[in-house]
Amino acid sequence: MLLYHKKQKTNLLTHYSQGSDFISEITLDGNTLTSSEIWRAAKNNLQVKLSDDSWDRIIKSRKVVEDILTSGEIVYGINTGFGSLVNQTISGEDLQQLQVNLIRSHATGIGELMSRASVRCMMIVRINSFAKGFSGVHPNVVQQLIDFVNLGITPAVPRIGSLGASGDLAPLSHMALALIGEGEVLDVNGGVSETKDVLLANGLIPLELGAKDGLSLINGTSQMLSLLIEAEQYLSQLIPLSDLIMCVSLEAFKGSVKPADERVHKARPHPGQLLVSSRIRKIMKGSAILDSHAECDKVQDPYSFRCVPQVHGAVNECLAQLRATLEIEINSTTDNPLVFFDSKNGEDRIVSQGNFHGEVLALVADKMSLAIFELASISERRMDQLLDSKKSGLPAFLANNSGLESGLMIVQYVAGASLSELHGHSAPRTAFSTSTSAGQEDHVSMGATACWNLVQSTKRLSEVLACELLIASQALEFESLEPSPFVKSVVKLVRSVSPKIQSDRSTSKDLIAISDQLISGGWLSRVEAENASIS
Repeated sequence: MLLYHKKQKTNLLTHYSQGSDFISEITLDGNTLTSSEIWRAAKNNLQVKLSDDSWDRIIKSRKVVEDILTSGEIVYGINTGFGSLVNQTISGEDLQQLQVNLIRSHATGIGELMSRASVRCMMIVRINSFAKGFSGVHPNVVQQLIDFVNLGITPAVPRIGSLGASGDLAPLSHMALALIGEGEVLDVNGGVSETKDVLLANGLIPLELGAKDGLSLINGTSQMLSLLIEAEQYLSQLIPLSDLIMCVSLEAFKGSVKPADERVHKARPHPGQLLVSSRIRKIMKGSAILDSHAECDKVQDPYSFRCVPQVHGAVNECLAQLRATLEIEINSTTDNPLVFFDSKNGEDRIVSQGNFHGEVLALVADKMSLAIFELASISERRMDQLLDSKKSGLPAFLANNSGLESGLMIVQYVAGASLSELHGHSAPRTAFSTSTSAGQEDHVSMGATACWNLVQSTKRLSEVLACELLIASQALEFESLEPSPFVKSVVKLVRSVSPKIQSDRSTSKDLIAISDQLISGGWLSRVEAENASIS
């Protein structure tokens, strides 16, 4: 049965590589996958395949499970009940039904459906976890997941249901339900279709689950990971852009670059602080505005300008921690129990443990949500400095006819509203746990909630930064001298979606367009293409 799978694998990969829709592919080996590769594959419908050594590990791991079944040994997850029903032994003839019942009973998700990209991320990280060879799943389980990804079949997965421990049970059960031909999958029109019809149209048959297969599919951190990957991809754009946007405000405010002096930050050499101060010096180089007031009588700028390396730098360090955690988790095995096919004499081949617990992801997500609230908070303070004529020397609220016109007064209100939501998102989701499964699963991480919360936080951050960028760009319209080349590039991009404000008008669409551009990543790459990398 196992050898049949290897033959089938070769045929399928040949088909994919010769297909007319083939674009590119990524190889999963359980050890080297990155968040950027996953996101690119999820968003751009790239093909995935497993390395040959991964298939070998999967087959060896499965043989351990089949040997246990042959021996009659009683092992959790293979021939027992689950959770608090662990002490109930299941007969051999009922093992397949046990796995199907597990999937059906746990597919209880509610709320809005996860996005296509998020579900594809979830499937890809599950495949990569199986590639390590510690799960004991039948190779056909892995192949069905690969087929779904490569053929663009995406299960319909309600977002709410995971407690971030025992794995993402409910969401992953909806994924697994589609693999066995039940439930629904997303269609191209944004709706859902019956899975059985889509499988038939694609020449696939429902997956038959063997011992441990269902449990391995649903017992892992894949939903948490998919949401954390999405947030990390957004933050990879927004956090460097926050430094660039601050520099637009600094130009408009005629602030000083002296607080970014390299000597200052070598005296307190936190990595994030060093990085941000270096960015500021690079971005502000060549500014005629900066040169014009090098010897002005200002003694010190407000903290929202002067302390940016210290505040933005701390946020950058949180992002670095998040990335390090992601890199490890993406290339980990997180289901239970684990199977060790290379066990030495006297060592257990099957070990029940807690790798499914999402605490490490939950805590890093909660910390990042708090950090980006701080980033948005200091951004809003800079808006206040620019809009207040007593502080900036600019027309009140940047109106061309103050009094008759309100200018950008309410843009700050909008930033404040998004900031208020961010304040709510900054509250830790890990601070709540609940005991489940009759006390067997008595501590949970709420990791899925924390990671989803971070995704929402990134969207609110993009809105606050959009408000600052719109205000700072308008403030520069009152300046006759040239800003730095970096600042000039980003203001040009703003003007491509938001014309100069000549008199009072609605700026709602402008802000939405700027926010979308900031989070999507196009603007950062374009500014850097015109100038240089800001890092």
